[in-house]
Amino acid sequence: MATEPADAQTLESPIDGCRRLNPPLGHYYVGDKLYPSPATAEGFVRGLILLVGEDPDRPGLKETPGRVVRALIEMTQGYRDDPADIFKTFDEKHDEMVVLKGCPFTSMCEHHLLVFEGTADIGYLPGKVVGLSKLARLVDCFSRRLQMQERMTRQIAEAIRENLEAPGVAVVVRARHSCLACRGVRKHGTEMVTSAMLGVFRDSPGARAEFLALCNG
Repeated sequence: MATEPADAQTLESPIDGCRRLNPPLGHYYVGDKLYPSPATAEGFVRGLILLVGEDPDRPGLKETPGRVVRALIEMTQGYRDDPADIFKTFDEKHDEMVVLKGCPFTSMCEHHLLVFEGTADIGYLPGKVVGLSKLARLVDCFSRRLQMQERMTRQIAEAIRENLEAPGVAVVVRARHSCLACRGVRKHGTEMVTSAMLGVFRDSPGARAEFLALCNG
């Protein structure tokens, strides 16, 4: 029967209780998931540079793998943010619509890892009142991930409804996608618009029209 090396570190798997030996060289475990180290990830980027026919060791590209990995970690900070931790409410009563208009964001398309950027308009009828900066941070939380615009729009709306007990939430996102502009059909200047209407904004045409008028006015 095989035995583990004396210096092997083990990890209890939450899935099946099995014991894992040391992770492969250049990787590490977080819980039951295996991740590459930053140095290993930089090696992947070097491979992509070689794939397009370039020399990753020439002066202009030698530091590129490290920069790409650091940029990717920064641009996906949203995975390390919890929407529930963002909201700090005020003891204030307000029963009229609150609107945050034109909040800018930058995200990454999960299909091509290319940037899309635009603005989000957010409206809600308060169950609880929150600072507008918290709504902007919520947009960052979901946009700084590998995303689809449709899903991001819905996630923002559902997080507001859940955390603020809002009887109505409306979100409209407008964005230009570089995966549409620089590859494929190459349609520069094309804007995609998505919306999520929850509660009162879905059920009441008047409330929905008021929100859209405030956003477009």
